Amino acid sequence: MNTSSAPRPRRSVLRALALAALIGGLTPVGPSSALAAEPETFTLTIRHLDRTGLPATEYGTQVLGVAGEGADKAVHPYDASGTATVRLPRGRYMLNSALTDRREGISTDWIVQPRLDLDRDTTVTVDARTTAPVDVRPPDPAAVFRRSGMFVEVSHGDVSREVNIVNATPSLRVAHLGPDAEPGSVRQWFDAYWSNDTAQYALGQTFTGSRALTGLTRRYAQKDLATLRLRAGARPGTTGTARYDLQPKGDTTVSAYGQLTAPGTTTFHVTPDRGTWNMTYTAPTAPEGTPNRYVADITARAGTTTTHTFDNPVFGPSLAGRPGAERDGGKLLMDVPMLADGDGHAPSSPSYDTAFTTLTRDGVRIGTHSGTPGRAEFTVPPSRAAYRLTSTVSRRSAAGATTRATASWTFTSEAPTAKTPGKTALKTPGDTPLRTPGNTPLKTTGSSTPTKSPLPLSTVRFSPPLDATGTATADTPVRVPVTVEGAAANGRVRSLRVSVSTDGGASWTRLPVEDGAVTIHNPRAGTGVSLRAELTDTAGNTLEQTLIDAYRTE
Repeated sequence: MNTSSAPRPRRSVLRALALAALIGGLTPVGPSSALAAEPETFTLTIRHLDRTGLPATEYGTQVLGVAGEGADKAVHPYDASGTATVRLPRGRYMLNSALTDRREGISTDWIVQPRLDLDRDTTVTVDARTTAPVDVRPPDPAAVFRRSGMFVEVSHGDVSREVNIVNATPSLRVAHLGPDAEPGSVRQWFDAYWSNDTAQYALGQTFTGSRALTGLTRRYAQKDLATLRLRAGARPGTTGTARYDLQPKGDTTVSAYGQLTAPGTTTFHVTPDRGTWNMTYTAPTAPEGTPNRYVADITARAGTTTTHTFDNPVFGPSLAGRPGAERDGGKLLMDVPMLADGDGHAPSSPSYDTAFTTLTRDGVRIGTHSGTPGRAEFTVPPSRAAYRLTSTVSRRSAAGATTRATASWTFTSEAPTAKTPGKTALKTPGDTPLRTPGNTPLKTTGSSTPTKSPLPLSTVRFSPPLDATGTATADTPVRVPVTVEGAAANGRVRSLRVSVSTDGGASWTRLPVEDGAVTIHNPRAGTGVSLRAELTDTAGNTLEQTLIDAYRTE
């Protein structure tokens, strides 16, 4: 049984200390020179009964402070007799207790009291006979249980407390104890994982109300679930063991995790009503190498199949779900993954040899940054100007997986401002100017407050049909979808030209873009195919993007 607290303010127990001092030759006497009284405390007695009604001896109980003078308390009362006592200050508490039953294997009774108001000596009875089974199962009766976790979060005012229990067996029983808490203040979730020879089941549910659950029964049919398929790519020359982790996003919980050989595939059937699922993939890594992780957030719908392929070409710049670059006052900040994989997943630690990003303003170089691909920060004047931002990353040992990626953007920009309406400075009743958190007076007459503003960057993504090793069939024509991301997306393209090279970029052949794709006649086996895009959006911003050795043929 584990517990945690949300990072919200907590009240501390206050103690007052009266200091004796000589003031005008007089020494204070009486109560003012003594320690203030300690907080009033009460005895909490907790009786634990097993499933036969006898005193329990194998249990773990925790009492967490929620509000009042004991808000920062966390105690674990225990006595081998089954009856434990503890003295606590007046306040609101949360109690949970896990009782172990070993008569038929190992089974657990978890009892949660979300609301325990302690304002007098109080006795609570934790009785395993009040629990009911948690019986949540996948549609395949042959699937094997792997693990589960149940979590309860109680909120009161600006404070929340969370408790949980994690199980390696499916024999969990649960019950609510005590009075109802406030409506909507109790949130509970349960995640269980099962597997068979071909897939894993991730079965999660959430509940919100005024009480903890007493039992939980659910039988899932296949039509109730969504299918998530993870494909582990193996770019040319790389194989090995990859790792994965799948869990609902946003909550503390347990996950489905494991390993698979790349290239390879693993499949999950998940509950859509659990919300967004978070998938983490760690590519095969040499013993001395840095792990390279990719993360995908997946919204699942019942009856659908979603496939994510990780660490497979074409590698290149991506703006999926990202601004890419923005102005922040006198700063120009860039963060564009230059080597996102073919599905647009951004790598945590891409392999590369050199990386440079350069910024010019009205043709004059502002500066150059080297280091992490696609990341840079420049200090720029506030006035409007024409900029060119160029980023290049190279890696010699990545044949067929983009040995060099270059993107160059042009745009005009000035420091963003947000004007406040009105003609007079805002004043407080005391005629003191209102101030921002940065302690800068907030005025409305001819004044502006700097704000962040995204810059109009675009990227072009290429999606040729590749196998799990990142290669394409030689000597055949293939249709390659072309997708625009960023400022020029959603019909804001004025012009787009795509070219292909089969000699490492020494020469280029223009290809017509038709219905969102180009047709490439793949060269002989063992040849690298390079791709170039030249784009202008409807506002006149441009992109020149080149991917050398984007994929190879076999």
